[in-house]
Amino acid sequence: MRNEIMTDIKRIVVKVGSSSLTNDTGMINIHRLESLVKQIADLHNKGYEITIVSSGAIAAGMGKLNLAKRPVEIPLLQAAAAVGQVALIHMYQKMFSEYGKVVAQLLLTRDGLEDENRLFHAKNASQALLSRNVIQIVNENDAVAVDEITFGDNDTLSAMVADIVNAELLIILSDIDGLYDDNPSENENAKLIEEVILINDDIKKLAGDSGSAVGTGGMITKLTAAEIATEAGIHMVIANSSKDWILKDIIEGKAVGTLFKRR
Repeated sequence: MRNEIMTDIKRIVVKVGSSSLTNDTGMINIHRLESLVKQIADLHNKGYEITIVSSGAIAAGMGKLNLAKRPVEIPLLQAAAAVGQVALIHMYQKMFSEYGKVVAQLLLTRDGLEDENRLFHAKNASQALLSRNVIQIVNENDAVAVDEITFGDNDTLSAMVADIVNAELLIILSDIDGLYDDNPSENENAKLIEEVILINDDIKKLAGDSGSAVGTGGMITKLTAAEIATEAGIHMVIANSSKDWILKDIIEGKAVGTLFKRR
């Protein structure tokens, strides 16, 4: 069944969380980032159009500013985001250039996406980049958009971006294998749910809190993203970024992660 779904996929948004890009110290996990870049470059070579929604700016900034844990003060969070965003995009640009890929950075704010005029221009910029085979790297502009670093997440942003670029598939990479019927860290018999057709109250009850010290999103925000994506006619998969060639497995229709089928 997944095989059939993936056959028609061409335009993909890949969201990668902070825990997937950084070590426990807050510094960038170079091995994990290199693996992600290699996988995306390989898919791009096969004709897929890829947009990345990347967390990790604050986490990368934590390392640069020698912060042992995620700060609480908003100004310090903004400072970490500003420093970290430079480090993060530099790493992306350097690694993608090794495969002959051109990247662009788009920093968005949620209120900007809710403004009709700014949304129009964001779509135009995105489409122009896609038409020229540029890999877009999108992040919330955390240095100025304090609502996101206080309350929000990039899971929801990735679903909004998937809608903006008219993607057929949203892949959310995290440090978990997908949605379980119970908390796998507390119940070793918890089972992975391979497919969700309808996000109802029973599904929402399965969501837990974030288990990461560097991220803001948990399963709750991923289910919110799934609702936005599926209602927009976009399939979504939650999968573990630590698995080798995970993006290849998803595109080939293998039963990895949790698939949320579009409406």
